[in-house]
Amino acid sequence: MTNPSLNWAAINADPRFQALHKKKTNFLCSLMIISVIYYFMLPLGAAYWPSLFKVKVWGVVNVAILFALSEFVVAWLIAFIYSRRANAQFDAMALEIINDAEKIGASK
Repeated sequence: MTNPSLNWAAINADPRFQALHKKKTNFLCSLMIISVIYYFMLPLGAAYWPSLFKVKVWGVVNVAILFALSEFVVAWLIAFIYSRRANAQFDAMALEIINDAEKIGASK
């Protein structure tokens, strides 16, 4: 539930909130760029280097299948990396703002 007595504009203008938002946005953008590049390596590799992607690794399993499956691993790895950073940094920063939420903008 939201607290209607909080000064949300003051919380948004708080330098700590701005720092949290900037840090989180930059980190998420970098993770997104990495994941998008990795994702598009599969269709680009299949289009421009089909001989590499047809290499048999084990039985009918080839490099393309392994690469496609590795995208699931990369997605889980990115989620793990984000959760570690969120637990270590973002949550602590947010908790500090939450604890001071009623004080922020009270004198205005």
